Amino acid sequence: MNIFNIAIMEFKRTIRDHRTLLFMLAFPIVLMLILGTALSNVFDNTIKIDKIHVLYTEKNDSHISSAFHTFIKDVKRENMYFSNTSASIDGKRAVKQDEYDAYVEITDQGIQFYGSERESMKSSIVEGMLTAFTDRYNLISNIAKEKPNKVQTVMASSGGSYVKETSLQADRAPGSMDYYAMAMTTMIAMYSAISASFLIRSERIRNTAIRLAVAPIRKMEIFLGKILGSIAINFVCILIVMAFSQFAFGANWGSNPGMVILILFTEVFLAVSFGLGISYMIKSDQGTRTIIMIILQLASFFGGAYFKIGNAQGFLKLIIDLSPINWAREALTKMIYNNDLTAALQTAALNVGIALVFLIAAITAFRKREGL
Repeated sequence: MNIFNIAIMEFKRTIRDHRTLLFMLAFPIVLMLILGTALSNVFDNTIKIDKIHVLYTEKNDSHISSAFHTFIKDVKRENMYFSNTSASIDGKRAVKQDEYDAYVEITDQGIQFYGSERESMKSSIVEGMLTAFTDRYNLISNIAKEKPNKVQTVMASSGGSYVKETSLQADRAPGSMDYYAMAMTTMIAMYSAISASFLIRSERIRNTAIRLAVAPIRKMEIFLGKILGSIAINFVCILIVMAFSQFAFGANWGSNPGMVILILFTEVFLAVSFGLGISYMIKSDQGTRTIIMIILQLASFFGGAYFKIGNAQGFLKLIIDLSPINWAREALTKMIYNNDLTAALQTAALNVGIALVFLIAAITAFRKREGL
């Protein structure tokens, strides 16, 4: 019972610390808004293609001419427009001068294609559609020679579309606000280490350590109560940030909130244990704060809290993988967008395992001390 009373006392004391509370709530929300808005284009997976303009010339009375005119009418639905020109006009020069995206010559020998180097994407689209057209034309021509009665059936089954859209789950990826909601929440969870590093030292600074030591409460009850209180208040702040990002910014937290909460809770547990463990390893208050801030900033930078780091290799990838922010964010991404519960459980287990190492080290040092 004493443990819970001390935890409640620690919870209330932190709430009265308006500066810490404001930092834990306002800092991630403001950064989330700024970075999520400013870097929205980086996470835009859609590619918009404007109208495609193609210049073409028909030389002689090509046998393919009739089918080609049908093709021209069909591709208007795909935002591609063909303009006829006389043989006297230099179509290649028109493409070089960026007047058209491609130039096509239709002759008895077939189709000659010339694409624009400046508009390589558009010219590639035109080339692909022309390839599809010629393949279809050759198929129908061969069928007409062998089995003329089957031509109408083949033409009906092939349809008039020369573009087939296929999405490899493009919508199953976080947008800018979704990404920074996860990044900022996991980052601020690790910042719980700052307040945790002063859990016991704050009692000595306020000269209340002696009063607690002579109170009819065991040292370990005080120790565990303060840890529970710190975990509770920091976790509540994380939940508030998470809820605010969802309802105010429309961030996607998936359909399995239980696993999301598990990952974030274990990360808070890791951060509190880490901060407490470092406070017993470093003697001075300033040294403790400096070491923790350096580690947190490096973990935030390489963990993708401020910007997304992609395709990392070698030593850089090793550093990135060492960041708790990175592995928590990656687990959230896999769980939310791919329903990968295994990644979530592995990350939660990793957080708890590392947290127990720091916690055991802190408990060992705590027991050796006289008083608090």
